[in-house]
Amino acid sequence: MKVDEQAIRARAFRLWEAAGSPEGEEERYWYEAERQLKQEQIQHELKMPDTL
Repeated sequence: MKVDEQAIRARAFRLWEAAGSPEGEEERYWYEAERQLKQEQIQHELKMPDTL
């Protein structure tokens, strides 16, 4: 499952800003954003199964 890099970047930036823009923790917010987006994608797919 691949999440769009631009979406991760935007979410990570919002998380980082909301946390007060801490120095040296950019990677932490990148991985948290990626985790959140993957979880949202899974939840969406469970609600909307393929009908093929």
